[in-house]
Amino acid sequence: VQLVESGGGLVQAGGSLRLSCAASGSIFSFTAMGWYRQAPGKQRELVATITSGGSTNYADSVKGRFTISRDNAKITVYLQMNSLKPEDTAVYYCNAISVFATNYWGQGTQVTVSS
Repeated sequence: VQLVESGGGLVQAGGSLRLSCAASGSIFSFTAMGWYRQAPGKQRELVATITSGGSTNYADSVKGRFTISRDNAKITVYLQMNSLKPEDTAVYYCNAISVFATNYWGQGTQVTVSS
């Protein structure tokens, strides 16, 4: 399984970015996919997840601003990030959990929000 992220970059506070995570294999091989982030000096934290059934879960800090979605045909998961804040600055990692409970991670994409 390979997860390839794209879409990170530099944006001003209040701006938007959309992250993409393209997975090899079938999206139905995964019980859930999601996004985590890690800021310098901090632990990796959950941002948002989406299950194979379409249920979503968000960290309180991003509720109402971020939206996770998926395209089954493209085997891709997206994270639409609106109203970005400087505290959203981090490396964002795509995660997938297989039906065998194996965790897979992407290489990470940098998101920097300037004030």
